[in-house]
Amino acid sequence: MQEAAVAGGEALEVWIDQDLCTGDGICVQYAPEVFELDIDGLAYVKGPEDELLQAPGATTPVPLVLLTDVVDSAKECPGDCIHVRRVSDGVEVFGPDAE
Repeated sequence: MQEAAVAGGEALEVWIDQDLCTGDGICVQYAPEVFELDIDGLAYVKGPEDELLQAPGATTPVPLVLLTDVVDSAKECPGDCIHVRRVSDGVEVFGPDAE
């Protein structure tokens, strides 16, 4: 099991807003361990057991070793649909709604 990434000492999780996903697959290029394109052409996060999480708003922990790749995915996403937030309070730390 991979250690979860932390920001300010807190665990992070990531989710994708499929309503905004453009299907470019940049996230999959950066972090294929976390993101996957489905048959519908949209990106989804994958769970700890590598299963595709297709429920709207589904989240997955950000592995510490992949934090940079996940953050780069959020920064480079043309659809601005990747959200990385703290687990404890849901505050977005990377992504379109980050302060």
